[in-house]
Amino acid sequence: MISPAQDPYASRTDRSSAIIARQDPVVYENGQYASALNAGQVEQYERDGFILLENLFSEDEVRALSGEVERMTRDPSIVRREEAITEPGSNAVRSIFMVHVLNPVLSRLVRDPRLVNVARQILGSEVYIHQSRANMKPGFKGKEFYWHSDFETWHVEDGMPAMRALSCSVLLTDNNECNGPLMLVPGSHRQFISCVGETPNEHYKQSLKKQEYGVPDPVSLQLLVEQGGIRTMTAKAGSVVFFDCNTMHGSNSNISPWPRANVFMVYNSMDNTLNPPKYGLTPRPEHIATRKGFKAVTPLDALKLVGG
Repeated sequence: MISPAQDPYASRTDRSSAIIARQDPVVYENGQYASALNAGQVEQYERDGFILLENLFSEDEVRALSGEVERMTRDPSIVRREEAITEPGSNAVRSIFMVHVLNPVLSRLVRDPRLVNVARQILGSEVYIHQSRANMKPGFKGKEFYWHSDFETWHVEDGMPAMRALSCSVLLTDNNECNGPLMLVPGSHRQFISCVGETPNEHYKQSLKKQEYGVPDPVSLQLLVEQGGIRTMTAKAGSVVFFDCNTMHGSNSNISPWPRANVFMVYNSMDNTLNPPKYGLTPRPEHIATRKGFKAVTPLDALKLVGG
């Protein structure tokens, strides 16, 4: 077992917060493993830690996906499952996890070559789904997601060894300046923020509603933002954001009347499967961190989600 002293990405130990240089590549195998992005797009992803591909899905496809997510949020048999997370202080559905297992249309989505081949190209290997979910921010009452690096949580609470995973957010509604769009800090993926605070067991039960551990300190955040700024991912429904597992991101609450909904998948390299969590923590449930019975995602032959 690797001790905190040996772990290049040690976090939530008894030491103070720290900014640590990334030890892993951003793009693996020189971006040659698959060919979904052109050289300029790969370079942009490597530089910024993310890329926005606008209008990747048609209006018909977005309508079909949105209909499935809406149906799931209204299905009592889904809402009462552990995979469904409600907003703090209300019964509004905030997230539904493991949607690629719970819904056949979303199962096809994770295999869409427009998505999975980007992941294969950047990660330089075959990939599997570490996590999937639908994220909703209802108008007037959708709460914020505070600044965080996904990898910090996945490394500590799930035992993900290296920064060889990426997130993919498919916009199902227009994301505008007012309805809590994703915010990213360009270049922040080059630095790992080691956080303070010993993680309680089963922390996920609270963190999925409001995260309190694994949250970067204000000084480190300010330094990252002063270096890279903040970019909001405002785009039309059908656009897709791909971002590195260590890119600092968050989003504001939605006090506008316009709901925001996205489907979110995490592709992890088949060469980066999970170890036991750090510090003797109990592994999080399978719907949050896949560690059993997974296999490589095979791209669909047909491009169309609808009628394909």
